[in-house]
Amino acid sequence: MNFLTPLFLIGGLAIAGPIIFHLIKRTTRERRLFSSLMFLLPTPPRLSKRSRLEHLLLLLLRCLALGLLALGFSRPFFKQTPLDDPTAVQPKRIVVLVDVSASMRRTGLWAAARERVEATLGNVSAVDQIALYTFDRAATPLLPFEEWNRTPATDRAALAKARLAAVSPGWSGTQLGTALITAAEALAESDGKQFPGPRQIVLVSDLQAGSRIETLQAYEWPKNVTLTVEAVKASRPTNAGLQFVAESADTSRAAETLVRVRVSNSADAQREQFKLGWTQVSGTGESVFVGKPIDVYVPPGQSRVIALPIIKDAPGLDRLELKGDDEDFDNVVWVMPPGQQRLNVLWLGNDEPANPRQPLFFLRRALSDTPRLGVSVVARNSTAQVLPEDVANASVVFVSDALSAVQGEALRAQALAGKTLVFAPKSAAVAATLGTLIGREGVAMTEVTPTNYAMFAEIDFKHPLFAPFADPRFSDFTKIHIWKYRKLDAAGIPDARVLARFDSGDPAVIEAAMGKGRLFVLTTGWQPDDSQLAVSTKFVPLLWSLLELGGGVSAAPAQWFVGDTAPLPPGPAGTEQTEKDVRFTQPGIREVKIGERTVRFAVNVDANESRTAPLAADELERLGVPLTPAETKPVVTGDSKIVLQGVEEENRQKLWRWFIAATLAVLLVESALAGWTARKENSKQPEAAT
Repeated sequence: MNFLTPLFLIGGLAIAGPIIFHLIKRTTRERRLFSSLMFLLPTPPRLSKRSRLEHLLLLLLRCLALGLLALGFSRPFFKQTPLDDPTAVQPKRIVVLVDVSASMRRTGLWAAARERVEATLGNVSAVDQIALYTFDRAATPLLPFEEWNRTPATDRAALAKARLAAVSPGWSGTQLGTALITAAEALAESDGKQFPGPRQIVLVSDLQAGSRIETLQAYEWPKNVTLTVEAVKASRPTNAGLQFVAESADTSRAAETLVRVRVSNSADAQREQFKLGWTQVSGTGESVFVGKPIDVYVPPGQSRVIALPIIKDAPGLDRLELKGDDEDFDNVVWVMPPGQQRLNVLWLGNDEPANPRQPLFFLRRALSDTPRLGVSVVARNSTAQVLPEDVANASVVFVSDALSAVQGEALRAQALAGKTLVFAPKSAAVAATLGTLIGREGVAMTEVTPTNYAMFAEIDFKHPLFAPFADPRFSDFTKIHIWKYRKLDAAGIPDARVLARFDSGDPAVIEAAMGKGRLFVLTTGWQPDDSQLAVSTKFVPLLWSLLELGGGVSAAPAQWFVGDTAPLPPGPAGTEQTEKDVRFTQPGIREVKIGERTVRFAVNVDANESRTAPLAADELERLGVPLTPAETKPVVTGDSKIVLQGVEEENRQKLWRWFIAATLAVLLVESALAGWTARKENSKQPEAAT
């Protein structure tokens, strides 16, 4: 037992009073009759060695009352740990969420964030449960609850600080809403055990306006989880950002020699004059302008779109830089100047290229060059020997006439290895060639000439071939009249899938999987003798869909951000490709080798990271996240800390009330016993006188 005011224990010395009083106030045991006392002097009784205490129970009760009173005024209490004391403050379950996005690379932010985390770890008790997470586009656990609980209490804070020291801000964007949801779910997980204490998220971030929090709109925030924001501020808040303005793949600007970028300036900026231009990194590691830079004026809180010409006599430039800003983490944009992609299409048939009644004539004109893509149609006679390099270089192979058995087997091998074949027969007499391509004999075709004309009736718009026409504005194929077609039983083709049918129910377009490749069968041609397809608005998009399915057309150059995952185009036929996609971890030009081909990606910092103005304070509360102010605890050490802990424990226990109550109870018993003793002695005096 401990005492908050131990000096009151000195009052316990008052116990000596009743003892002395009992010794002095002795009563005579015997009475003798005497004639007269007028000649005697009155004297008090004297103590002697023969004096003995009387009424010991009364003496004990009086001493006990004084002792209990002294103990009560000394305010006693028992020292107890929070685990032993059920009235103590309950342990906390806390997730410390640390921002490591690109905006945290600003001067002074990361050092301030580490100080806030260390201060939070210094205020936790031995019974608190802590988890340490970092976040940018997603939340990553550095120290989960399970590992914190397994670690000895004396080593937990040091382990958390060591884990935090091993990381630093990256280049990804900020998904604050997703990170808060992850932290709230981590607090809810308790391994089947009920956690009675409070649950809290401590967010250490610059809380910039570019933090995406829209995912919180559809999330119901747990009622027992609160958020404490430890906002850090940069030593230099001024920031100007540079972002690439992507052009549409269909615009003619893609063929021009201009690159468009946006320069944005923060609202509290103190600079508004900058220089923008193409740069290269010198041997000393310093970026220098190539050519004359452009002077850019952007007032605070505004943005400007600038078009920069590509320097033709300096190939390989892929870096635009903005200079004159205080913070340079978002002042570089990586771009790939637009260029034209080239691909080949192989035509196997006996057509005359200049004959307007033949399908090759319309194919060449439909696949004309565009600013982004150039197509070369290589025509070979079906009776002549086809060079292997022609087939290997072709993205799609069209077959319209009969092939020899050797050529058919060679094409079948290419299809099984990954090549795309389009079989568009001009007559039913080439059915044997189709049998060679699919590896089956006895394939039959019959010519069908409708009474008036046939039409496309059933089309699978979910298939990538017809997906461009899925919009109701473009899905009407009824205006295309079919004069004749070849009737074919799709059940005789292995792994066949009918993508379109005529109004008679006969297949119009069939797709068949062939190993790693595929085969498309068009039972009608696009030449005027077969149909009106070549003169319709559906013909050109349909051919381009075939080229895209053949894997020859790569996607238009797009803007990729750090943290994105981009799909990789398929490799050459017959090659194994282990990686299907690539994830970007830092800005720059990323090159990926696929066979003999090199694919390049331009990767930049998320444009929202340049919005470094503070997020409005009520934005999180508007989305249902309860905020609590950061705790400010006085720093106490040594004796002062012990005294404060004693005051808290004594206030919770309040043992002095029980000592005062016991004192009153003892006094009541003592009073009753003293009265009974006095009455008993008074009753004996008359008997003695008699």
